[in-house]
Formats: sequence, structure tokens, C-alpha cells
Amino acid sequence: QLQLVESGGGLVQPGGSLRLSCAASGFSLVYNDIGWFRQAPGKEREGVSCISRRGGTANYADSVKGRFTISRDNAKNTVYLEMNSLEPEDTGIYYCAAGSYCLGYVIQGPFPSWGQGTQVTVSS
Repeated sequence: QLQLVESGGGLVQPGGSLRLSCAASGFSLVYNDIGWFRQAPGKEREGVSCISRRGGTANYADSVKGRFTISRDNAKNTVYLEMNSLEPEDTGIYYCAAGSYCLGYVIQGPFPSWGQGTQVTVSS
């Protein structure tokens, strides 16, 4: 069964940091570019960052550039999103997706599976 599991979310104060993980099971991430999305309450899902299958290229939405860092460890079949200087606007559910290629910072499908996401809340 193809599965992605996101973890690492939580409640953090503005200016704080979190590290999200995206672990795959049932398939190897090494064959996929990987992207992170987020969905804020009442808003559409938006792309946040995307990384190429060997990690040589990483792109970011302007809203997170300089604060977020995407990385991957193919040996662990896991992709990470390091988030620093968090702002209330970063609040939302964060999802990862294994797709075909990165179009800028947005991963393109098809997507074999979606995880449940991990909640990030930035609030004082």
C-alpha cells in the first residue's frame, strides 16, 4: 500500500521553528520529485516548496523563501521541511506529495497517494 505520513506539526509562537517530516511506505521516494502543500482554514490548498528527486534543486513560494528549507534523505525514504521564523500566516495543515516533477515550487501530479497532513498552528 502506497502511503505518505506527515509528522512534526504543533503549536508554536510567532518566530518559532518546526521541522516537518514526510515518510513514505510501500514505495521509494527516490523516483519522485516531492512537494509540500498547505491549506489554511477557509482557503485553498497552496504549494509551499518542491525538491527534485536527487535533492539538487529546491524551490519555494515567495511567502516562505528565506524561512523554510526543504531537504530529503533518500536512504531514509523521508523528506523534511524546516520552518523558521514562523508567522501566524503559516498556520494550516501541511501535506506532502510525491509527484512527477517540480514546476517551480509546485509539485505536479499524478499523485499516487496523499497523507493525512500535519497541523501547524502559529499563535501567541
